Parts: sequence; C-alpha cells; structure tokens
Amino acid sequence: MDFSGRPFHFIGIGGIGMSALAHILAKQQLPVSGSDLRSSNLTQQLQQLGVTVFLGQEAANLEAYPLGTREFDLPQVICSTAIRKDNPEYKAALDLGCPIFHRSDVLAALMKRSQSIAVSGTHGKTTTSSMIGYMLLHAGLDPTLIIGGEVSAWQGNARVGNSRYLVAEADESDGSLRKFGANLGIITNIELDHPDHYQSLDQVVDIFQQFANDSEIIIGCYDCQTVRDRIHHPRLLSYSLNRSTGADYSVDHIQYGCHGTTARVWERGISLGLLQLKVLGQHNLQNALAVIAVGRYLGIDFATIAAALATFEGARRRFEERGQANGIRCIDDYAHHPSEISATLASARLQLGRDSQWKRIIAVFQPHRYSRTFTFLEEFSRCFGDADTVILTDIYSAGEANSGLVTGQDLADRLSEHHDQVFYSHSFSQVETTLENMLRPGDLVLFLGAGNLNQIIPNVLAAQNCMGVSSRTEAIAL
Repeated sequence: MDFSGRPFHFIGIGGIGMSALAHILAKQQLPVSGSDLRSSNLTQQLQQLGVTVFLGQEAANLEAYPLGTREFDLPQVICSTAIRKDNPEYKAALDLGCPIFHRSDVLAALMKRSQSIAVSGTHGKTTTSSMIGYMLLHAGLDPTLIIGGEVSAWQGNARVGNSRYLVAEADESDGSLRKFGANLGIITNIELDHPDHYQSLDQVVDIFQQFANDSEIIIGCYDCQTVRDRIHHPRLLSYSLNRSTGADYSVDHIQYGCHGTTARVWERGISLGLLQLKVLGQHNLQNALAVIAVGRYLGIDFATIAAALATFEGARRRFEERGQANGIRCIDDYAHHPSEISATLASARLQLGRDSQWKRIIAVFQPHRYSRTFTFLEEFSRCFGDADTVILTDIYSAGEANSGLVTGQDLADRLSEHHDQVFYSHSFSQVETTLENMLRPGDLVLFLGAGNLNQIIPNVLAAQNCMGVSSRTEAIAL
C-alpha cells in the first residue's frame, strides 16, 4: 500500500469503518475519493475535507476518475466485506487494473506505522476504544482515533492526532482480526456472534488467540470465562469486576445507579481510589477497567484517568437519548446480540424506581441478519426479561440472502413463550402505530438493533409531541 501520494478510492465510503479510514487519509493530505448509495452525515463531513463522493456505485465513478497515463495514477481501491464481487464499481476496478485492498488492510498498515492500541472483543469495542481515546486526550497525548461509532468529543468517528498513539477497533466479524498485531491489544470478551463467518466458538477463539500472538501486550477481561481460560500470552494484564479472580485490575464497593456508577479501583492489591462514571451498567464498568489498565500501562496517573472517565458520555447509538416528548423518553442503542440486549435492558432498568419518573420499559427490536437470528433464536427469546413490553420487527438482512429458516414472526412466537407482552409489527409504519396506541407518560422506549430501526424515532417523538399538544388543548378547553 502506497502512502506517498497515490490516490485512494473507497467503494462504500459512508460505512462507519470505511469513513473513519477515509477521514484519516484525507487529513493526512492524501487524495481520497469514494462512493456510497446515499448521502449521510459521514459522507458530508468527508466532502468538507475535500473528498470527492459519488452517489451510487457505478463503473463510471472510476472511469471518470482523473487518471493520467501512468500506472501510478490508478487509485488504490478500498472495499469492505459488504462489497460483492458483482458490484459494478468493483468490477470496473478489476478491469482497469487498480490495486484492490480490504478495509482491514488499510487499518493494519496505519497500525504498523503507529504505537497502536487495538480494541477487540465481541461486545464493547466502540465504547472501550472511545473511552481510551477520551482518556488519552485528557492526558494530553493527542492520539489518532479510528472508532466504530460517532463521539461528540471529536465530532465524528475519527480524529488525527500529532502523537505516535493510534487507537482503533479491531473487528473479528469477517476474520480480518488476524491481520492486526498491536503494541497493546485489548480483548473485552469472546462469544460467537457472526455465524455467517464462523461455525463454532472454537474458531472464534482461534482468531482471538492469533490476534494475541501478534500483539506485544494483551489486556483481557477475566469476567469472560473464555478469555480467562483460553487466551494465553506471556504479557497479559487482566481486569475483572470480581476481586476473587486475582485480576491485575479489579473493583469493590460497587454502586450502580440511575445517574451512573461508582466503585473503588484496585491495582494488584493496592487501592487506586474512587471511580465515578456517567455511563450506566456493569458492562460499562468493565469497559472502564480496561481503559484504566491501558492508562496505567502508559504511565498515566489514576487521578487523570478517573477525571477523564467521570465526564465521558458515551458514543452515539450506545444508550443514546434521542429526545423526550409527552413524558416519554426515546433511547437508541446498537445492541443486536442477546448478551448486548440483556446488558442494555439491565442498564435501562436502573432508570426505573419509586422516585423516578420512568415507570415502564418498552423494547423495540429489529433483528439483524437471518443467520444470527436463526442461530441464537433461543437466546433471543430469553434476553428481554428486563423489558415490560417487547415489539419486534422484520429481520434486517444487512445484505445477507434470506435463508427461509427464520422470520421476525418466528422470533416473536418464541419470545412469547417466555414473555407475556410481545407484539410483532411487520413494517415500520405498523411499529409507529403500535407505539402511538401504547405509549403513556413515564415510558422509557429503547430502539434496539444494528439496522435502520432508529430512523423512525423522529416520527415517534413527533407523534407524542402532537398528542401532548392535543392533551393540553383539551385541558384548557375544559
């Protein structure tokens, strides 16, 4: 891969991972272009950096590229796993003889040029990597960041710093984790989450172990038995919520509340002090411990780490409040695996109580991928225990072919065996109608999933605003 000035062209530049890489390259004054099916906030940000963005993935995008007569002028074409071999723009790149790389190849190359901190794991990568970046900024270490979600602190999913540090998510979903060898690697947990790529947990463990083998130091979560028992490294730092595990970093005196979490932090038997978090729940306390382990390894004092984490507010689509109307609060969350849904709903349950204005949890879930829904059908049917009511939609394919083995209605039927308030809505308009008829002041509504369900949240809030105005008008008339 050539970073000396040869152009880069991204097919699918608006994706969360692709756009972050394009941002980094553009900020480094390299010529960058790309295409996507539609305009978005991320593509617009790239255009403001001078990136040429084509709408639609057509061969003409590359044919229209300002090519010279030298082979050097052919752009390096970057694709993600989502780009199929029959994509016309991809086929044009082949026909022109463009060098073609996977998204992970760009990230691996950037990591090799940096003091890399790579965050891997089935769950928690985006929040943990965002927390690490936020801590490094507060410590004055000016990192480069490549995040799988948008963070308000740097107004997007990427940031170019002037130090040698680079923080990035290392994704296992398509097997590309094997390409990353980090100076400091984090493994938050290990589960089977992508049955479209892996047939067993053993295969997932193997790729995480390869990532560990290629990293200088590994920081692993001992609350995950798979990490504790099956990941081996001569220089492994561990963290856990349970001091009895003997982890290098642990906590006690834990208090989970509706406004955050507090705990006392221990480092190899020595108390570091009190940690306070705004982000909710057990899983975020685990994420924070990983960040503390990173910070302490880099020589940052605990007071600086704690001060940063105390003000961290999270990444977009991670328990993100989208608005309130008519006494109803809407939360957008990326949770799409049974473990993630359980953790998110447990955090939501902390918001309820005798003295809280929130009295009921309504979970609206869009299943993501046919393979995941079919493989974890039983687990999905049991992970909504903290929701008072569940509304399910059709499955979001994410480009995956329909296997015909499972439908959204099938999941609703299974979930009804364990939950007495389950509703299936085949369309978004039906979801909106169901919510309009169901919601009442005091409801906490969680829109869950990695698909496009969150696009209806403005409509739901608008409908509640109208209902609130109508109620106030009727009260004045009386």
